[in-house]
Amino acid sequence: MRTQVAIAGAGPAGLLLSHLLRLRGIDSVVLESRDRAYVERRQRAGMLEQGTVDVLRGSGVGERLDREGLTHHGLELRFGGAGHRIPLSELTGGRTVTIYAQTEIVKDLIAARPAAGGEIHFETEVLSVDPSAPSVTYRRDGRVETLECDVIAGCDGFHGVCRPAVPDTRLHEREFPFAWLGILADVPPSTDELIYAYSERGFALHSLRSPKISRLYLQVDPAEDVAAWPDERIWSELRARFATDDGWELRDGPILEKSITPMRSFVAEPMRHDRLFLAGDAAHIVPPTGAKGLNLAISDVIVLAEALGAWYDSGTTELLDAYSDTCLRRVWRAEHFSYWMTTLLHKDPRQDAFGHRLQLSHLEYVAASKAAATTLAENYVGAAPTL
Repeated sequence: MRTQVAIAGAGPAGLLLSHLLRLRGIDSVVLESRDRAYVERRQRAGMLEQGTVDVLRGSGVGERLDREGLTHHGLELRFGGAGHRIPLSELTGGRTVTIYAQTEIVKDLIAARPAAGGEIHFETEVLSVDPSAPSVTYRRDGRVETLECDVIAGCDGFHGVCRPAVPDTRLHEREFPFAWLGILADVPPSTDELIYAYSERGFALHSLRSPKISRLYLQVDPAEDVAAWPDERIWSELRARFATDDGWELRDGPILEKSITPMRSFVAEPMRHDRLFLAGDAAHIVPPTGAKGLNLAISDVIVLAEALGAWYDSGTTELLDAYSDTCLRRVWRAEHFSYWMTTLLHKDPRQDAFGHRLQLSHLEYVAASKAAATTLAENYVGAAPTL
């Protein structure tokens, strides 16, 4: 089997890259180790930057997003028993963020592939890649085969085989001393905009998935066992962390899913070796506080699709040669913002009373200063990638 671009991984990065390439008349094959049902139901990010929404719309897969996505013009920082709204649109010239689950993006992109003539092979395990004589060796239905190609896009995540194929990789990593206990609950959200809460008990986040489904998170110790968190304990802790002096109430209901996710920052440099290009979690991970992971992956493949389009159209390698540096500038900016948001809003278990008071002072400054709030807003809504 042969194609122009072999794509390892059918997450949003790999699927969107295949879609964007098809719009340019470039053939690709997506290889994914999991089955379709698993890929379409795995819960991940749900906050889309303005630029990500624009790209999905512009590439023809934004119809359901426009119908079902929840557009937000602001967010709330909650601390000291009070909420403080950050007016994102007002501070960024009208830009917004949209709540639309990664699972739904994946479904939309998979549904678009047959009409566009693209190939996605599920239950196909990528065993190895050859960046120099570009090819992908994979196992499917018990048989080992090779997919020859011009270029390999490594969109196979943090544990995939593509990043180890890049020699002399420089790895940058930081582990955080806390994790997120995330729940998906069958209850209408108690807020119209995201709430980021800081308290002496730890961080909490109230997000949304739809007008009927809520997504919430609690800061916990990375060693916690999810079995130690029955539903009532979760709701009780959420109520305590979101509590305000004006009597705001948190709705509760049946919890559909719960999981604990450790938090880390990670960057691999460079993101390219020969004909292999890394994208998304294969190259970088951010703590989820800044909501950048999915948006960075989308940004990577937009840059890559543009570079491949120029190469196939005219033979120029200028954009391909610049791919790693171009992506890493945005990656490091997002890493810094995510680190800042994480340290701003989480309680460090080693923190003393002095550190707690410093943290409150910093939050008060962000809430009171237009300049500080604008910096938060501009980073949160993100830079605008273009097709």
